[in-house]
Amino acid sequence: MAEASRAVRLAGSVLDCRCHVCAFFHNRDDEYDVMVPFIKEGLDAGDRAVEIIDKHQRAERMQRLVASGINTAAAMQSGQLDVRTWESTHLRPGHFDQYAMIGLLEEIATAGARRGTGVTRLWANMEWALEDTPGVHDLVEYESRLNYILPNYDAAAVCAYDVTRFSGSVITDILRTHPQVIVGGLMRENPFYVPPDEFLLELRGREAHAH
Repeated sequence: MAEASRAVRLAGSVLDCRCHVCAFFHNRDDEYDVMVPFIKEGLDAGDRAVEIIDKHQRAERMQRLVASGINTAAAMQSGQLDVRTWESTHLRPGHFDQYAMIGLLEEIATAGARRGTGVTRLWANMEWALEDTPGVHDLVEYESRLNYILPNYDAAAVCAYDVTRFSGSVITDILRTHPQVIVGGLMRENPFYVPPDEFLLELRGREAHAH
């Protein structure tokens, strides 16, 4: 473990690198404006950057990173930059298993802790949860459970959501499972956050009413 958590800059704020942020965007340009500087700052500082994306967006993502001045080839070769698809992360092996994914994120964070600065910056696009795949309905429970895990690691995790594609009820729940939120390109402490013990109890109550 690093002796002291280091500050990271994100969406106009400086925050402790142990954070779990939901970022709501209306289009990809807005997302790149916020997220590319966050990744670039990390790579320049020696942090590890892990990006989880739709395989169809990979080429565009790499172009955007290169355009910002990131030497993606060198960063990927050294392992400092790791770009993964949903099929090798959330939807491995062909469905969503929240516990397997939490285990994978722990592996990623542990590997990051062994590198130079020990900080891992995670940028995950969350539209995998819209796929017609078993397990995706566990999205909100998974996001809540991450709050048990992420504070144990020097990991700045940003879950990016395209608000034009998710329902209002899902967005409301996502808001309640992240201690920090980015809206309108600015990050703030989230007054709607509910700790996982309380939120998971509420989810169980909802499920009981539904049956």
